[in-house]
Amino acid sequence: MAIGNFDGVHIGHQSVIELARNAAPDAPLGVLTFEPHPREYFAPDAPPFRLMRGNARAHRLEKLGVQKLYELPFNAALAGLTPEEFARNVICDGLGLSHIVVGADFCFGKGRSGTADDMVRFGQEMEFGVTIAPLMERAENVVSSTAIRTALTEGRPRNAATMLGHWHRIEGEVIGGEQRGRELGFPTANMSIEGLHPPKFGVYAVLVDVLDGPHQGSYNGAASVGTRPMFYGEVPNIETFLFDFSGDLYGATLSVGLVEYLRPEMTFDGLDGLVAQMDTDCARARTLLAAL
Repeated sequence: MAIGNFDGVHIGHQSVIELARNAAPDAPLGVLTFEPHPREYFAPDAPPFRLMRGNARAHRLEKLGVQKLYELPFNAALAGLTPEEFARNVICDGLGLSHIVVGADFCFGKGRSGTADDMVRFGQEMEFGVTIAPLMERAENVVSSTAIRTALTEGRPRNAATMLGHWHRIEGEVIGGEQRGRELGFPTANMSIEGLHPPKFGVYAVLVDVLDGPHQGSYNGAASVGTRPMFYGEVPNIETFLFDFSGDLYGATLSVGLVEYLRPEMTFDGLDGLVAQMDTDCARARTLLAAL
């Protein structure tokens, strides 16, 4: 079993999971993670930082062949365990694991006082195997969720994708909006980004997977992430226009992959200027996505 937070399930996380797969190829491949993310537990009022919600993480892990996913409730009891208590109560006695894989920067136990080397020592004492996965690097930089957040904040989704090993995706349920897009000839699927690290606000070329419902399938599109300054919006969201699509997506779950940042949010003198810009955005997005 691979152990960690796996926020984003980037290529470093994938290397940890692959080591777990190879450690026991005849055993079910498992992942042990935590919900909520420990950082959310200790700093609930901090700005949103997660790259994906729990459901999106589960979908991504399933694509990697993970057969067993354990999400430990991260609460006061778990946070208060010493490193030795975590190893004994959770890994050894609780789950009865025979072999675990952790990243070289893995910390555990009260105050994050336990290290990967400590886990090796506990494994020797408690008779479970431990493999430490080395940190992954790309272009002389260590791959990390922090580096991915920086790339997204700066509007560099392709750089983020290089570290992720897949497009950064925002996954969620389509919710009701004010239907301004429909009135303008660009009906959009609106989704909340609450609790997620916000990428740079603006318009993106996107790849869209409709995960359920009668319109399940893959589509190209353009999406706007932000607060809709033209209409005095306040709460950030993502509004996605699917190319060559007709149908009702309310209540469906969408996975929107950010491919290319096209432009920042803008205001216009009138709706005609906005529509003309949206035409330009969609034409550019079509060209970019056709070249993938």
